[in-house]
Amino acid sequence: MIQRLLALSWRYRAGCLKVLLLQAVILSFGLFGIGFTGVGVDEIRYFVHATPRPPHLPFHLSFPGEWPPLGVVAVVAGAVLTLAILRAFLDYSYRVELNDLVQTRIVVQLRSDVYEKLNRLSFRFFDANASSTLINRVTSDVQLVRMFIENVVIQTVILIISLAAFLCYMLNLHPALTLACLATTPLLFFRSIAFSAKVAPAYIRNKALVDTMIQRLAENIRGIHVIKAFSQEATVMERFRLANQNVVEQKLRIFREISTFTVSASFLSQVNLVILLGYGGYLVITGSFPLGTGMIAFAGILQQFSAQVGNIANIANSMQESLTGARRVFEVLDTPLEIQTRPDPIRLARARGHVRFEHVWFDHGREPVLRDIDFEVLPGQCVAIVGATGSGKSALMSLIPRFYDPTAGRLLMDGIDLRELELNDLRKNVGLVFQESFLFSTTIAANIAFGHPQATREQIERAARIAAAAEFIERLPKGYDTVLGHSGVGLSGGQRQRLALARAILLDPALLLLDDPTASIDPGTEHEIIAAMDSAMATRTTFIVANRLRMVRRAETIIVLDRGRVSQIGAHEDLMRNPGYYAQAAQLQENEENR
Repeated sequence: MIQRLLALSWRYRAGCLKVLLLQAVILSFGLFGIGFTGVGVDEIRYFVHATPRPPHLPFHLSFPGEWPPLGVVAVVAGAVLTLAILRAFLDYSYRVELNDLVQTRIVVQLRSDVYEKLNRLSFRFFDANASSTLINRVTSDVQLVRMFIENVVIQTVILIISLAAFLCYMLNLHPALTLACLATTPLLFFRSIAFSAKVAPAYIRNKALVDTMIQRLAENIRGIHVIKAFSQEATVMERFRLANQNVVEQKLRIFREISTFTVSASFLSQVNLVILLGYGGYLVITGSFPLGTGMIAFAGILQQFSAQVGNIANIANSMQESLTGARRVFEVLDTPLEIQTRPDPIRLARARGHVRFEHVWFDHGREPVLRDIDFEVLPGQCVAIVGATGSGKSALMSLIPRFYDPTAGRLLMDGIDLRELELNDLRKNVGLVFQESFLFSTTIAANIAFGHPQATREQIERAARIAAAAEFIERLPKGYDTVLGHSGVGLSGGQRQRLALARAILLDPALLLLDDPTASIDPGTEHEIIAAMDSAMATRTTFIVANRLRMVRRAETIIVLDRGRVSQIGAHEDLMRNPGYYAQAAQLQENEENR
């Protein structure tokens, strides 16, 4: 996982190098600032005759002898101030460049990559993963991958450069004092390794708890009508509170580990300062070590060294948290594309609509949903698929546009295996209307033209007329430019279904798949929808999943499924003469209608 994250960082090496160069210059200015501060202290001591020798300047330089004491101190103070201003300007540039790199480039690109991959994955992947979890991966987990580059890769390189520079500076001042003050540093490295090993599983557990909390929230929002209808507000609030509390308690345990590690790192840094005061003070008192360019400069460098060593805690914590998010992001990116176009596919501009199931089997990873399905549908023919709940009707329909591939057997379009066709060509030849049709929060015209964004207004209006939707659309204040609310809120079920039918018709598909489109609407609206569908089905091969006889009787052939197998096949009149599921269900419906 770390190798993959480093490879991701390498893609943005130019931006990372620019940020690191800025940080190196900032570090250099900081060292010069500490050095000049030490020179200023030694100059003051020399002028008050506390030392017999003037201080040594870098690069064997010295102040002119005729300069007055206040002039020398003013020059030193000006140098320190100038370096501080330059360092502040560079620090601003560093933060701007860093945020531009990680927020506007890495996060945006990675989020786009994950979203693109989600759009290419099969329905099987979405069956196995809750939508709330996937949303969390596109938003929160991508930010954690960004954290690896910003807080681990870049900060680790800065840490190494800084520690090397500080160590060289201190060794140049006094090697023995340096070794004495850094004697506790190895303990901190071992403590960092133990800390990382301990918090890694805690972060994995925390992400799972966050997913559960988000899932609770999403379900409660989607099911608010059911919650209120059964007066269960208090129950669902308590469930969410418990899920939220689990996240908080798990996070608190992580915070305790971080706090313990941070305190131990700070304590070891203070031990280093105690050693400096004891040993370094002795060297200054004996005259073998200068106070300003020696003791004070060494103390400043040691504090920065200790701060960088203490930053190991943040790096270790960021690494474990980012690794947890990265695993979840790469799970999406690494998921194999089950449904995709093969190399050198067969192109199909316009299908005739000849469909053939050849001994098709299908399952969701458990027991088969469809078993040895074998039938043929000629171009322009209308076929109804009926059966009890769980018999495999929707699964059979999902195979035609290749939402899934058969486990065994073949499904042919115009004599060509669907897996040999270019996937977009296939789906442009198939129009779908589901039982619960989804509408987007945009204009009615854009919803109808969703599958054909380049459609003209004339084409959109023609599709609406065929779907019997034009009348109610034109009554709206803004007509086709009316912006719909979430999932078409404000429209009736029949109106939403007619818009969905218009969306399918606009593609002028060779095949039309109607998955029980009148199941959730009233009989009066059903009559309007059926009239619209009669117009839409003309000259097209049509598959209808339905339970109501009004829809089923329009089919030339009726296929009855029973636990995934074809138990009966024939016209309405033939099936009514033979005992079986269809005759029994039809008789029950007729009795209900005659009451």
